[in-house]
Amino acid sequence: MFRTILEWLSGVIQKMLATNQITTAIQQQVGSMYNISAEMQSALQTWCAMYLNQADWVTNDVKSMNLPAAIAGEIARTATIEMTVSVSGSPRADFLQTQMDIVTDKIRQQIEYGNAKGGLMFKPYVDGDKICIDYVHADMFYPLAFDANQNITACVFADRRKKGPYWYTRFESHQMLEGDLYRIRNIAYRSDSQVYLGSQVDLSVIPEWADIQPDTTLQNITQPLFGYFRFPQANNIDSTSPLGVSCYARSVKLIEEVDKQWTRLLWEFESGERRLFVDKSALEKDADGKPILPQKKLYKVLNIAGMSINAPGFFEDWTPTLREVNILNGLDAILRRVEFNCGMSYGVLSNPNTQAMTATEIKNSQQRYYTTITDVQKEIENALESLLYGMDIWTTLYSLAPVGVYEAVYEFDDSIVSDHDTQFTQDKEVVGMGAMSKVEFRMRNYGETEDIAKQKIAMVDSETTNQFGARINALRTQPAINENI
Repeated sequence: MFRTILEWLSGVIQKMLATNQITTAIQQQVGSMYNISAEMQSALQTWCAMYLNQADWVTNDVKSMNLPAAIAGEIARTATIEMTVSVSGSPRADFLQTQMDIVTDKIRQQIEYGNAKGGLMFKPYVDGDKICIDYVHADMFYPLAFDANQNITACVFADRRKKGPYWYTRFESHQMLEGDLYRIRNIAYRSDSQVYLGSQVDLSVIPEWADIQPDTTLQNITQPLFGYFRFPQANNIDSTSPLGVSCYARSVKLIEEVDKQWTRLLWEFESGERRLFVDKSALEKDADGKPILPQKKLYKVLNIAGMSINAPGFFEDWTPTLREVNILNGLDAILRRVEFNCGMSYGVLSNPNTQAMTATEIKNSQQRYYTTITDVQKEIENALESLLYGMDIWTTLYSLAPVGVYEAVYEFDDSIVSDHDTQFTQDKEVVGMGAMSKVEFRMRNYGETEDIAKQKIAMVDSETTNQFGARINALRTQPAINENI
């Protein structure tokens, strides 16, 4: 049975293997080069290092504020909060809904990775009687080709592992062909060295790869069997590349300055700690004659021989004045610039109380963040739609559920700039005025499609009619009241 349980180690492979070896192997397999420029590869490595708190400038002398992970996580949290995906229409849709529920449970964490690295691949595969998903980060796959709409139509995924004295590497390529054909090819290599691909071997040499077909061509496939989430910001690293950039790609230098300013703040507190300078004659001695300090961090020993205990300098308190306010103001100014460059509203990272803003400035700031989040949600929806297509194809190929249609409805929270309670109340009043239909009301406030909204309204009308009829029948069957009693 064809299974793809991949560790997606292409990022690691690039560090261990010579780039020309990978290029040659991929070109031999699919006849084309992987489509990432040197500038994009360098930028991607920088974004990944920043996310892992391993940026070049982070040293013993410069402390990290861990801002990249905070930015990626906050955008992911805001975009996916209260997110729901409803798949309906048939028993096939019910099966897909069960598989999609697992994805939505993990979506926030995975979108955080996609935000940080510029993209994320959702790749479905069959495991027994269910569909599983591989979440492939932007540094872990090789894009090969794109269509006219800049959608990825071919890419290669890598799997590497060590067995005994040998290193084994498998490349799996997905490629759209002419018409409705889709080709999946696998090729394996074995080497006695970690830095070389070695020679080509049969897939069966690794038990986990034994059931994988070397070359499979599927028919009636109209799009790739994976979904690509791209962070929705123009690529200013390589304007010719359709790949996404990190959510903090335009703030790399600013984040470096944030870390430096943060380090200054930490040093200000560390260097400004209170000290008590005491002559050693005022302290008790241990068995070796060394002064015993009540607190090693607070007391500093002086050797002032022959000085009177009442003399100036025999016991001195040193408490410097801290300059933390000026440093914090500088840090806050840089954070506000980071917020602007990352499409966030002021106050998400910076202190919202440090600078007064007019109502218009606040609205523009919120609108900027709303636009960013809305664009991210659109990309999530597009990626999950492509994922559903791939899941549907594999469900058919392995007969996991009856053939049937499905329709997906995506609902996101938009409370960044709108108040749901206020909108609900206002819309209800408009319906009462007759200026809005009940169908539109349900679509706006419950995120339903027009067909689902009509079905829900019909159910409510039917229940209301039945309840009214039951009351009439109850009144008719009641005994008549004797007015003479």
